Amino acid sequence: MSAVLDRQRRRVASSERAPLLELRDLVVEYGTERGAVTAVNGVSLAIRPGEIVGLAGESGCGKSTIANTILQVLRPPGRIAGGEIVFKGRNLVGLPPSELRQIRWRHIAMVFQSAMSSLNPVTRIEDQFVDMFRAHQKISKRFATMKSAELLEVVGIDRDRLRAYPHELSGGMRQRVVIAMAMALGPELLLLDEPTTALDVIVQREILQQLEELQREMGFAVLFITHDLSLLVEFSDRIAIMYSGDIVEEADADELFARPAHPYTAGLMASFPPLTGELTTMTGIPGNPPDLHDPPTGCRFHPRCPAARRQPCHLEMPALRALDSPKHQIACHFPLETP
Repeated sequence: MSAVLDRQRRRVASSERAPLLELRDLVVEYGTERGAVTAVNGVSLAIRPGEIVGLAGESGCGKSTIANTILQVLRPPGRIAGGEIVFKGRNLVGLPPSELRQIRWRHIAMVFQSAMSSLNPVTRIEDQFVDMFRAHQKISKRFATMKSAELLEVVGIDRDRLRAYPHELSGGMRQRVVIAMAMALGPELLLLDEPTTALDVIVQREILQQLEELQREMGFAVLFITHDLSLLVEFSDRIAIMYSGDIVEEADADELFARPAHPYTAGLMASFPPLTGELTTMTGIPGNPPDLHDPPTGCRFHPRCPAARRQPCHLEMPALRALDSPKHQIACHFPLETP
């Protein structure tokens, strides 16, 4: 019940404030031998101060590309082909590296998918914290070490572990270390790219609870990226669903859970077992995500959609529009009937 009340308070508070981050018609391409592939296809999304926004979809739909693009760490052959990334009224696209360096970690930080890949395996945790601090702040090594120890304790790790190497920590502890590093400079926006995917469900729960506590205390906004829609429904204020580079549905978390209107969203929700209530038969989504070198005409989901019709689904790309309120957006010619 307290989590629900916290979500309601955040929603009311954030709805009255201007967006902290806005993606405006963002287009991201990857160059390949077969030509350019559009991985993010004109995505628009807003995140307000203190808000937790979830981004869900199957692997390869463009979720991680969006996170890397926001932080401006997208590597070649990826490139921004269009649109804007507006943070606190300032477009980040095209800023020189020196200015982007001042924004990364100090204002926007990221927890990557694999903690073992994020941490240097041959360097002690302490040295990695100190290097991070001194790259962004003019502080002594001693003070940086002291702050690092305090951060470890905030995420539930004994300060003695500063002298450990990453391989000496469990998967959950390594993930907590990465979260502590992301929190170190007090960012206003935290990007979580599948932060609990490789962890068991008990450790997942512990880390998410810890993130919620940190968010309540520090008030930062969150973009939480995962393929696990059941996690997002519980953790997020608002959820956007991605398919093949497009956002196909967006709504408040409780609205999306109660009334999924896009067939793809309903398919994702049917793929996870309910935690309470009667036993139900889980169903997957037939087929595979499209080849982005040669995507289907019209709605990209139509080859897998049980509600698709030749006209207009096979021929016309549906635009994102309000369903029955401005807060519930959907890109579908034939939305599911909702109560």
